[in-house]
Amino acid sequence: MFNLQKIVRSNISRLQAYASARDEFKGVADVYLDANENPFGELNRYPDPKQSKIKKILSGIKNVAENQIFIGNGSDEVIDLAFRIFCNPGVDKALTFTPSYGMYKVSAGINDVELIELPLTASFTINLEEVSPYLADENLKLIFICSPNNPTGNCFSEESITWILNNFNGIVIIDEAYIDFSTKASFISKLEKYPNLIISQTFSKAWGLAGARTGVAYASKELIALYNKVKPPYNVSALNQDAVYKALHNLELFEVNKRVILQEKEDLIFALQSINYVKTIFPSEANFILVEVEDAYKVYHSLVQLNIITRNRSNLIANCIRITVGSPRDNEQLITAMQKIV
Repeated sequence: MFNLQKIVRSNISRLQAYASARDEFKGVADVYLDANENPFGELNRYPDPKQSKIKKILSGIKNVAENQIFIGNGSDEVIDLAFRIFCNPGVDKALTFTPSYGMYKVSAGINDVELIELPLTASFTINLEEVSPYLADENLKLIFICSPNNPTGNCFSEESITWILNNFNGIVIIDEAYIDFSTKASFISKLEKYPNLIISQTFSKAWGLAGARTGVAYASKELIALYNKVKPPYNVSALNQDAVYKALHNLELFEVNKRVILQEKEDLIFALQSINYVKTIFPSEANFILVEVEDAYKVYHSLVQLNIITRNRSNLIANCIRITVGSPRDNEQLITAMQKIV
């Protein structure tokens, strides 16, 4: 049975969070002399440490209480803080599936936490029989599930993820960076049922704000309280908060751009089918396509010579390149270039 107090690091339980000047005074004033800020300049004031305006809007969009929302400096902060909150360095462990997003491994290494990497099946699914023996390990604190998965593009079955949630007494983090492009539903609707669930999302993908470095975690109010306790006081800049706030007020543009990307993805898949050295086009629930070719190194470097950059993923999946869906012009240039490669 899940017991939050059992899996939180003892020093984190005892930690007294930093209280900033903006935490102590919550109203509106004419003169601010409390935070040792420079009185001059356009960005001289510290940003809202609680990102209240963003949380209020997201609460309405996602149907989640504001105290169940954490705003981070990219979803990488969501990942890193999970290690800091739950994993004792050199003792505890985390688990994920491979191939997947590389920052799980990097964050584990930074925090001196052993990361167990279980290979996906040939069809990029989770083998629950391989997972099961690890779940009884009391030092296993975190499981990361990237769905839709990067770089494979597929979503894992609801049944597989639910089984893990029901059978693991640690924290399950579902990384939904690409969920806005997917036909599958987010697991956000299941937060009330699973107190050990954290959903990670981002403004970098479908919202087009990769440069604003803003990620989101949705979880129980108890889990979010731990995130707020550990995070730096001003972890998201005023510039980034403003960019997200403006984007959230333009849902129409968000939907239009998403429709264009999804249609371009279908057109791109159709065009790739006519290229003779393309062997497999894997199903995608994201804004990218994983493509198996006869010689990934040749294709990748040939495209580089034509000033077109894709991602060679052969180190993870043999002879595969990952192609991000670009603008109509980008995609047309890509196909024209690929047709010239012999």
